[in-house]
Amino acid sequence: MELPKFKRLPKHVAFIPDGNRRWAQDRGMRKEEGYAYGLEPGLELYFLCRDLGIEELSVYGFTSDNTKRPPEQTAAFRKACVEAVKILSKYDASLLVVGNDTSPLFPPELMPYRTRQTLGKGGIKVNFLVNYDWLWDLSRAAEYTDRNAPGVRKAFLEGLGSSEVSRIDLVVRWGGRRRLSGLLPAQSVYADFYVVGDYWPDYRPEHFFDALRWYESQDVTLGG
Repeated sequence: MELPKFKRLPKHVAFIPDGNRRWAQDRGMRKEEGYAYGLEPGLELYFLCRDLGIEELSVYGFTSDNTKRPPEQTAAFRKACVEAVKILSKYDASLLVVGNDTSPLFPPELMPYRTRQTLGKGGIKVNFLVNYDWLWDLSRAAEYTDRNAPGVRKAFLEGLGSSEVSRIDLVVRWGGRRRLSGLLPAQSVYADFYVVGDYWPDYRPEHFFDALRWYESQDVTLGG
């Protein structure tokens, strides 16, 4: 596929791949069956970002709040997250899994990736949010800051559970919902936010191209 040309690309894009359950229901399937259909689109989007030269991706796997869903759904999206990492491990990336790993709902298979790991030749940074909780993220920073009070701003950023994740330029959410759902609050404060109406399993490259064209037209000032 020939890639379109862009005058300006975001360095760091975060993705919220929503709509898996609704997609499954519309097809007469059980809700939990929808998660597995999000794996192939995820790999396609990884290749696209890599080929475009985007430097960093953050991808929502599941949140701590998501684990309040019925157990069959929880099991399905935990399994899908593990499978996503297995698939990515065959390619080139610098992978970090971010999330509350003290919870029994954090997949033990992903513990080795709680520190950034080089897959293949490395390259594009991928931050995968698994059992992520914005309050867990910020409270870790608050506790660290209390112990390092003299440099409050610096200590807060260093203490974040997501401290290795850089500032986000663009958030793209599938599924039509217009909310961040707790996505990396410290990094997304100045992010532009683009919503795709289609459900995540119906991903098409044009969805992302449209988001990038829209991003080109935004006035990025970071408050200045």
